[in-house]
Amino acid sequence: MFVGRKKELKKLNSMYERKTFEMAVFYGRRRVGKTTLINEFCRDKKTIYFVGLESTEKENLQSFSREVWRVTQQDTDMPPFRDFSSLFEYIAKLAEGERIILVIDEYPYLAAAAPAVSSVLQACIDHKMKNGQLFLILCGSSMSFMEHQVLGYKSPLYGRRTAQFKITPFDFWEARQMLSGFSPEDQALLYGVCGGIPEYLSHIDDSKSADENLKDLFFDSSGRLFEEPSNLLKQELRDPSTYNAVLTAIADGHSKLNDIAVTAGITSSACSNLLTSLMELGLVQKEYPVTETAGKKTIYNFSDQMFRFSFRFVKPNISVISAGYGDALYEAQIKNRLSDFMGPVFELICRDWFYHQLGKGNLPFFFSTIGRWWGGNPVTRKQEEIDLAAAAEDKMILAECKWRNEVTDASVIKKLQERSALFSYKEKYLYLFSKSGFSEECYGIAEETDHIYLIPFENMLSV
Repeated sequence: MFVGRKKELKKLNSMYERKTFEMAVFYGRRRVGKTTLINEFCRDKKTIYFVGLESTEKENLQSFSREVWRVTQQDTDMPPFRDFSSLFEYIAKLAEGERIILVIDEYPYLAAAAPAVSSVLQACIDHKMKNGQLFLILCGSSMSFMEHQVLGYKSPLYGRRTAQFKITPFDFWEARQMLSGFSPEDQALLYGVCGGIPEYLSHIDDSKSADENLKDLFFDSSGRLFEEPSNLLKQELRDPSTYNAVLTAIADGHSKLNDIAVTAGITSSACSNLLTSLMELGLVQKEYPVTETAGKKTIYNFSDQMFRFSFRFVKPNISVISAGYGDALYEAQIKNRLSDFMGPVFELICRDWFYHQLGKGNLPFFFSTIGRWWGGNPVTRKQEEIDLAAAAEDKMILAECKWRNEVTDASVIKKLQERSALFSYKEKYLYLFSKSGFSEECYGIAEETDHIYLIPFENMLSV
């Protein structure tokens, strides 16, 4: 069953109906659902679909030719085109009189095998395709390649694209559509552990409990996700061992560049380069207080929650799991730590809730970005943290997100009120989110005080 991606499909179908040349570029990390989305869009439409091969230019040309002949002549025994220029020109000629979709999936593989293919394609777009009805889609999982070698200023294809789609993991509400057999709390847990990646969510068995699914997927040496991070790194990186050391350092709680470098046993400059590569893969993010610009407060953490889960709970216990004691490990050491793991996940859910409400005009003002804040308190001389903050002009939102099994009490409101005094914005709006609800005293304070909003998790289930 296809779920989510409504905005993308609406945009693609709108482009398709124009019947003019279109070039859409798709990119995003592996397993995020790019191919599934493209297939859904192409359903019931005339489509030539080629997947680039990690092989030679000759084999790519032969395979591409077979797919062209299969669709246009219903004959795969035709001889291959002599070169990519003649192949593209043939497709351009066909598209002069009818709407045809040409998908080149794993485009980075094709470009690696045939380095001139982007220049050849660019020439054909400019002289043959642009006046026809071809709908060209280039797709790739190497985000660095797609951003620099397809969309980048120095690319031969620069300026030819008519749309680009960076496909990101599902948010919580999209993921819920794939987890209908679970309680809302278990849906949030499974969403977080799978990082919102559709393929990982598709392996969840709704005939089993959330705990049983986690054991099967992560804590069994034959589990689908047991070695997934390692396999992904091997696919994307030439020497994943040092990257593993960097990710392990982050999983152990190190977030500053120098600390990560020392823990990983590498220089700061080398570490910076490795972190840049991990950010391009969508696994790590650079973060600084949302109301400030990058500087000394810059930290690094996981942007991919499945990697965070795996490097925190699975990788340190590979020997135990491989010996067949994964179930016992989970029950003894992992299960009772999941609430702590869910803290940052719940912050993501709350952040996305804000964006949904922003789109509906349900917030007190419009902001462009929202994220964590931390900094020093000049009065107490202590470091303070706020889960989410956003500001625009003279208005500010401050939010705390509590994923606890007990109700949130009034001390959380009072602490947030105290921290709000660190900011000089004229209007401040305080939001509190809680998995288990709020105490009566909390509700009393919120009723008596302007601009305080209490949002129980159960009220967030529909947006």
